[in-house]
Amino acid sequence: MRDEREAVFVESAARLHFGILDLRGSSGRWFGGLGAAAPAPLLLVSAEPSETLCAEGDDADRAAAFAARYLAHYGLPEAARVTVHRALPPHSGLGSGTQLALSVARALAELHGHTVDVRVLATAVGRARRSAVGTWTFDGGGFVVEGGRQRERDACGPLVARLPFPADWRCVVAVPDAPDAGMTGAAEEAVFAALPPPSAHDVEKVAHLVLMSMLPAVAEADLPTFGRALTEVQEITGRWFATVQGGAFARGLSAELIARMAEWGARGVGQSSWGPAVYGIVAGDENARRLADRVRDVVGEGGCVFDGPFRATGARVWRAAATGD
Repeated sequence: MRDEREAVFVESAARLHFGILDLRGSSGRWFGGLGAAAPAPLLLVSAEPSETLCAEGDDADRAAAFAARYLAHYGLPEAARVTVHRALPPHSGLGSGTQLALSVARALAELHGHTVDVRVLATAVGRARRSAVGTWTFDGGGFVVEGGRQRERDACGPLVARLPFPADWRCVVAVPDAPDAGMTGAAEEAVFAALPPPSAHDVEKVAHLVLMSMLPAVAEADLPTFGRALTEVQEITGRWFATVQGGAFARGLSAELIARMAEWGARGVGQSSWGPAVYGIVAGDENARRLADRVRDVVGEGGCVFDGPFRATGARVWRAAATGD
């Protein structure tokens, strides 16, 4: 017999990382960043009561590890059934680890009646130690800017700006097949530790572009200005990682797609985190469909392409009947 019981479902979108604010840390804060929740793909997880801790579905091992970490943080027994109904492409620059961790934490928080402050959730599952962009896109929609973490603390960087995207802006996201792309965990930490610090001029230029071009452009629905500034930010910050990537963008199809999307009319283009995911921003559904179709021809069957409006809200949470053993 299977008993019908209530489960908590959490759906969250992949995050797009538009750039890092500061790798120098001379102001007393590290990293900082800007980005948005992608139109797609979407992650879906659920959690329900159980006598033991178990997980199933794609990325089940990571989901179980995040659940165990959350329960240990609160001194709770390892008892929950976690199901990953839809996973995000791993190691693709779309923040799959953060979205999975926060989704699992959010579902368990609902089950146990805990606070749902996203900074508390991130701390419980050990996320947002460098970038907090994915944490804040999980929390809400729009264009987000986060202020980085203090040098002496390991806390989530504060949200310093969130603006809704204009209704007609559309984003095309391409994830080409690149088995060796992406970077996470210890390898990523080692890379950041070994990177040469960028020039003060570069850091100041990025901050100026964000404050005086990108944010006002979103507020005034000025896509050409936003796109130019985003592309410039991507070119500057991409150079900070050139010693690892072999250039401003990941080797192979990612760099080619960025160049082609710009040629095909995208107002702003870039690579999300380490890639291979890349994106282009246009106005209107027709332009988005046209660009997405051309990108699909390049990506081929090995990759995937998504298009649509930026997410206007954060993760979606609901309760529904679920069956457990």
